[in-house]
Amino acid sequence: MAASSFCADSRFRKVAIARHSDSSLFARFMAFDVDDAAAPTIVNSSVRRTREYLTAAEIETLMAAARKSSRYGHRDATMILIAFRHGLRAGELCDLQWHQVELAAGRLHVRRSKRGTPSVHPIQGDEIHALLRLQREQAPGPHVFTSERGGPMTPKSFHALIERLGKRAGMPFPIHPHMLRHACGFALANAGHDTRALQAWLGHRNIQHTVRYTELAPDRFKGFWKD
Repeated sequence: MAASSFCADSRFRKVAIARHSDSSLFARFMAFDVDDAAAPTIVNSSVRRTREYLTAAEIETLMAAARKSSRYGHRDATMILIAFRHGLRAGELCDLQWHQVELAAGRLHVRRSKRGTPSVHPIQGDEIHALLRLQREQAPGPHVFTSERGGPMTPKSFHALIERLGKRAGMPFPIHPHMLRHACGFALANAGHDTRALQAWLGHRNIQHTVRYTELAPDRFKGFWKD
C-alpha cells in the first residue's frame, strides 16, 4: 500500500511540474491569434505590456524612427507601412514578391500563411510612392524587401529590426512585428468596418479570431450615458 501510494504521489508531482513548466509557453501562445501560434515572432512572456497592438500615432512614430535609423531607413519604414496597412505577418511580409504588386492598378495580391484566406487589397497613394522609390533604389530581384546582401529579409531580421526601432522611438514597452498586424485589425475595427469584411482583409479562416478587434472598438459604446 505504501509503495502504491508513493507511485501515485510521484505521478501527481510529475504532472504538476509539467503543467507549471508549460505555463510560460501557454502565455506566449495566447499572445497571438490561434492561427498564428507558429509565427516566428514569439513574445517573451516575462515582458509586461499594457496591450499587444500599436496605435496609428505609434506607427507614425516608429516609421519616423526608421527613416532616421540607417541608410536603409526608407526600406524599413516601407516595411512597417505595408505590414500595418495590410495586416501582414512577418513571414508574409518578408515573402512578398514584386509580381504580387500591381503599382499601376493599385492592387496587392496577398498570400496568407497559416492556411489563411488569400485576397486582393487596394493600395493607397503613399504606399505606391514608397514602393516605387524602393524599386528604384533597390537592386533588381524577385522580393520586395531585401537585405544588404540582396537576399530576402528574414522574419528573424525583421523581428530584431522592430525591437531595435521600438527602443529608438521611445515606445513605452518592448514591441514585436505581430503588433503591426494587431494594429491593423484594431484600426479598421475602430473605423467601423464590418466584421466579415475585416475577417477577409486579415485572412482569418475563423471569424472568432476577428471578433477580438471589434469587441474593443470604442464605437460599440457610442451613445452610452447620453440622454
